[in-house]
Amino acid sequence: MAERSTAAVDVADNSGDEPLAAKADEATTDGTAEAQDTTGTKPQDTDGERISTEATLPTPDLHSGHKLAKRYRLEECVTRLDGFSSWRAVDEKLRRAVGVHLLPADHPRARSVLAAARSSALLGDPRFVQVLDAVEEDDLVYVVHEWLPDATELTSLLAAGPMDAHDAYQLVSQVSQAMAAAHREGLAHLRLTPGAVLRSSTGQYRIRGLAVNAALRGITSDGPQRADTEAVGALLYAALTQRWPYEADAYGLSGLPKGVGLIAPDQVRAGVHRGLSELAMRALANDGATASRQEQPCTTPDELAKAVAAMPRIRPPEPTFTAPPEYQRTTYQQGTYGRPPTGPGVTTQLVIAVPPAPLQSRTGKVLKWAVSALLIAALGLGSWQLAETLLGGNDSGSDDTTQTTPESGDNKPRPPAKPLRIAGATEFMPSGTGISEKDVPKAIDGNPDSAWVTKRYLGYANFGNIPNRRDGSGIVVDLGSVQNVTGIKIAMYRSGQKAEVLAADENASALSSLSDFPKRLTKLATAGSNLNEEFTEPVRTRYILIHVTELPSDGSADGYRGGISEISVLG
Repeated sequence: MAERSTAAVDVADNSGDEPLAAKADEATTDGTAEAQDTTGTKPQDTDGERISTEATLPTPDLHSGHKLAKRYRLEECVTRLDGFSSWRAVDEKLRRAVGVHLLPADHPRARSVLAAARSSALLGDPRFVQVLDAVEEDDLVYVVHEWLPDATELTSLLAAGPMDAHDAYQLVSQVSQAMAAAHREGLAHLRLTPGAVLRSSTGQYRIRGLAVNAALRGITSDGPQRADTEAVGALLYAALTQRWPYEADAYGLSGLPKGVGLIAPDQVRAGVHRGLSELAMRALANDGATASRQEQPCTTPDELAKAVAAMPRIRPPEPTFTAPPEYQRTTYQQGTYGRPPTGPGVTTQLVIAVPPAPLQSRTGKVLKWAVSALLIAALGLGSWQLAETLLGGNDSGSDDTTQTTPESGDNKPRPPAKPLRIAGATEFMPSGTGISEKDVPKAIDGNPDSAWVTKRYLGYANFGNIPNRRDGSGIVVDLGSVQNVTGIKIAMYRSGQKAEVLAADENASALSSLSDFPKRLTKLATAGSNLNEEFTEPVRTRYILIHVTELPSDGSADGYRGGISEISVLG
């Protein structure tokens, strides 16, 4: 069970479309919530509370052992705040653990809590922690929900370190799809914090507190879809970097350095998947897009879910196998029994096993003669074939020795190479700044008259001698899966470009720099109007980089421009 977080930050409060951390308060811990369960179960309801700015409201005076509806027995209070309390309880009728939110019936938010709980219960989506009951009884309002004993809070997962690309992809994919489904039914969360997201033992993510957590705290928003989308972006940012995307520390995570603003995850930590980094920036409130992309911002969970689905699938990391332990011979002779004695004055005598006597029976003699006959026959057959070859196996009587036909043996010609299907292509941007990303599909559309063309650079062939262009540019081709690549055919937009073709390793997934393409398929040289190459041995890869380092003159005095018209990968 997940440990509870004491970071006091609201993911979405009454500020509507303001950034998530705009109204972060200091971390607090409630005295009751500090108690640890002696059975080893940790509270699931303290997903990061904050001290209320309202007048302190009295909470119901209940204790462990109290029963609600003669069924729900309260076990441990995990939160006591703003006039309501949250408990771990036991449903004695069904004999299972449940969670319970309690507040007085005359509490100013009692009606809204009941309405939110009943609306959430009607959704019935298994991706959310289900509301089981919402009742007003004996001057009390209580909401009963599922308790997941095998789940772990995202807060605890992030405390162990940042997630790999596959796990972060699964997080944003599942959470964005779940929130899109909720908003289609008119439900918002507005407190989607790391403590509100749980991962089960099967790897499925569950979201708790849909509508209810915000109603308990009186949180509303004029833009609920934007608030929840920004919250999902913050979760993805934290998963990639183990940092909270605002200056304030929260949920056990350090905030960003003060005064630098919102920076992309791949600039915070090395090795971050570039596609996921850009996705997080599109979801966060940064006026739409990063400096390196011209993509529109994701303002609703549905838009974010579609953007995730449009990304190339991120494969899980290859499992690591440890070498099996050295084989230990097991016999009946364990311990000292049956082993040669050791110690001073004891000499060990080596016993050599005597091989069995050769077969002397009638059957043994027959086997000897049969083996001898087979050896003689084999030698005779081999000698006859050798003599035929040396003395003229050519029936035409010519002096030429027999030639091995190309169709026989190892000299069988390689079948003609065929173009492989290209699943997608992206612009190579080691500096994080794009050139002509929208034109990349033109290099793989099968039309040589359309092309990906660079901007016009002045003064220098090496991309205008711009420092952040020291690694050049180009196009990364995605074959969809690992393939045997036997050649490449590239139509260049203009001859005179200095270029090379590189390939990534078989298990490569996050490609963000030139070092991610260690396999050199062609030499770095000045290319003509075409760059064609057939390889002596097939190369197994999924990603191929057509790398351009210098541009030719565009015909003017000091202008340089290049590009790629069409790419064909053979296999």
